[in-house]
Amino acid sequence: MTQVIDKSLKIIIFEAILNQAKSGMVLEIAVKFVIITWMEIKDKNHALTLLSQELPHTLGLLEEARKVREKHFGKKVLVHVLANAKSGQCSEDCGFCSQSVRFKTDIEEYPLIDSDDLYARAQKADEAGAEKFCIVTATRGPTTALLDQLCPSIERIKADFPDLKICTSLGLLEKDAAERLKSSGVTRYNHNLESSERHFPKLVTTHTYDDRISTVQTAKDAGLESCCGGIIGTGEDDEDIIDLFYKLKELDVESIPINFFNPRPGTPYGDLKPIEGMKALRILAIARLIHPDKDIRCAGGREVVLGTLQPFCLYAVNSIFTNGYLTTPGQGRSDDEKMISEIGYEICRET
Repeated sequence: MTQVIDKSLKIIIFEAILNQAKSGMVLEIAVKFVIITWMEIKDKNHALTLLSQELPHTLGLLEEARKVREKHFGKKVLVHVLANAKSGQCSEDCGFCSQSVRFKTDIEEYPLIDSDDLYARAQKADEAGAEKFCIVTATRGPTTALLDQLCPSIERIKADFPDLKICTSLGLLEKDAAERLKSSGVTRYNHNLESSERHFPKLVTTHTYDDRISTVQTAKDAGLESCCGGIIGTGEDDEDIIDLFYKLKELDVESIPINFFNPRPGTPYGDLKPIEGMKALRILAIARLIHPDKDIRCAGGREVVLGTLQPFCLYAVNSIFTNGYLTTPGQGRSDDEKMISEIGYEICRET
């Protein structure tokens, strides 16, 4: 890959700060001036080459992602809040998930929370300026009984907090359920592909990759935005990561959450080691260059995998989850707000 010097482009890359932040050392001001223009990602082979390289390449790649990100989203950050509305006892065997009934884990288990509890969580999310309130259940798919309980709660939330957009993640989706969710006020439906079609059978055997693709299409056909991404760090190779990103491009999904696997004790993948933070930054940067104008979110595992490198993920992504995930805590909203502010960005809602 060639590097083209552009005299009109002045990029200051804090290489020493990045390296010291990675190691947890006390930061000292040390600045390296680098002037680089990176060629666009043209195909999968090119993306694989970019993913395989390290410093100083990572810094230039991240800078290019920042330019694309700010072209489409400026310095704005969308904040999403998750509600684990039904925890555990899921029938599926997703090997990375601590909520499967097939694995012995120490998570808290409970049935669908009541309407008042869900409303209170939505109210807190709205007061915090969240863009989306994401309701998740540990289920194979939404049953009629579940929708009978959940849809009136969503209607109540939307009536009182009209600016708060609702996303649901309830598993495999059929047409009638999708239309019912849309009618109740749901804007977006989440169902991740998780990985490449090649790697997926190693992660899940109780449903297929095509089942997941069908759910994405069903949501879109019902007029819902599609939130669809994956989880990185479950033993896949680089080609699997790039294949996932190109499959999401083919499906033209509106939002892409990228989770970094934080191994859960008791699951089949509980003994894996998280990927390195610098590679995670390259993955996010490449995702941005492949999907320049999509909502890309640094999701679960952000704090564990990136650590003190977290602020740099915002050069590639335009949204994050705050206040924790499904079965693991986050660093807290106040620290997220500080991180966003210190890098020169701001929390906002879409207009």
